Amino acid sequence: MNDIHSLVDNLHLEDLKNKSHPAVFDENDGYDMLILKLPIINQKLETTSIGFIITPDDSYLYNRDKDAFEKLGSRFEAPYKILDDMIDKLLQSFEDYLDLIVDMEETLYLNKAKKSFMNQWLELKRNIIKIERLLIHSSSTMDRAIEYYEKNQNFPLNHYLDLHEHLERTLRSASLQLSKLDYIYKFYTTQTNERINRSIFALTIISAIFLPLNLVVGFFGMNTSGLPFSGGFSGTNSVMILMACLSVITFLAIYFMKRKI
Repeated sequence: MNDIHSLVDNLHLEDLKNKSHPAVFDENDGYDMLILKLPIINQKLETTSIGFIITPDDSYLYNRDKDAFEKLGSRFEAPYKILDDMIDKLLQSFEDYLDLIVDMEETLYLNKAKKSFMNQWLELKRNIIKIERLLIHSSSTMDRAIEYYEKNQNFPLNHYLDLHEHLERTLRSASLQLSKLDYIYKFYTTQTNERINRSIFALTIISAIFLPLNLVVGFFGMNTSGLPFSGGFSGTNSVMILMACLSVITFLAIYFMKRKI
């Protein structure tokens, strides 16, 4: 293992030690370095950066906790198995996001969106954008490694093409879910705007009905002489009848105008 430490360039060692290093494939004279940064979907979205050193005869996995290289026993097959297990878990866990988005759609169609809807939408949007960004880099890095090794007779091309296809499939799914989230947001804002418009319309109707009444009350409330209905005993009743007639006329006018619209 010490031979590997001495073989690997110090800058590459720093890259391997970096837990958040992006995906990269670097060819060298005595070894090649492959680092893939993949998302891990648990309760919260996390990321992991896994690094391999591939020599002409073997491959090594860098263990950050021990700061040591673990010999894998085969040049290409062992890294494939490790990556295949990680990418399969990613595919399975990404299904949880698909289910969440389907549930969000259903609540919108049933008009049962919760108050936490936007918080959930923002979290999903942020996480899937991050997953998409990670997968774009990892997929292109895997593509470079396949292109570099495909002429090697011992390279299991179909295995690595399968890994690349899984990455691309998850990437396509992430892009699709982002489009669905955009549609869900537009649908949600449309529903919200409709509720606001209905509330504003109701307030407008109430204001339109009470505005003539306020004018009548203001007119007869003036402290001046010679006002209509002020000389008899039935003045209050007359004013109330006038106000009722104005309310009915205003209501009918609004009703017929709404039907024409």
